[in-house]
Amino acid sequence: MKKQLIDNLSFVLITDRNHCKQSLSHTVKSALEGGVRTVQLREKGLATQELYSIARELRKITSEFKANFIVNDRVDIALAVEADGVHLGWQSLPFGIVRKLVGFEKLIGVSTHNRQEALQAQEYGADYITFGPIFDTPSKAGLLKPTGIEEIQKLKNGINIPIVALGGINERNVEAVLDGGADGIAVISSIMQADNPEDATRCLCNKIVKVRQVFYLSRRQ
Repeated sequence: MKKQLIDNLSFVLITDRNHCKQSLSHTVKSALEGGVRTVQLREKGLATQELYSIARELRKITSEFKANFIVNDRVDIALAVEADGVHLGWQSLPFGIVRKLVGFEKLIGVSTHNRQEALQAQEYGADYITFGPIFDTPSKAGLLKPTGIEEIQKLKNGINIPIVALGGINERNVEAVLDGGADGIAVISSIMQADNPEDATRCLCNKIVKVRQVFYLSRRQ
């Protein structure tokens, strides 16, 4: 069961309702139809009741597609809607407390931005990390300097859990990111801001599949 959850981290959509050109639920459903395998609910500035309502709706949609549903930071919301996991940042509850609350069958991801943070997350027992921003991205403008693709490959030495790259990833650079060693990608604006979220998702998905096929063929030779 958990292996399938981890496999689904190959393509993650992080939500941001403020970027949607259609409703959030419609955008998420379109993305799932296009090939997204994990949806991470990351909606800031909402009252608990409203966030719960959105989480419940997206849990239902992701279940229909047998896709992961992960809630950013809010362990209570994740448990209330029976999400597949929680994603933690530097202001979240301590990792050990979260693990006790959600158990070992659910995923816990951790946001990291450098090697030290990545190693620390692995030591805590994280199931995966997100790493970035790889490129310039509006959501981190002026806050974090882009790491570049080369840092992903450096991380592979010493990091044994999946690395999900994020930050400015789009159809023009996704293949380079995966070739650079990322186990998966996470995107926001590439899908959320698209006029046709399903087509935008399918384009990214096709490129992911292409890179994976080349990788597996090279391993067999």
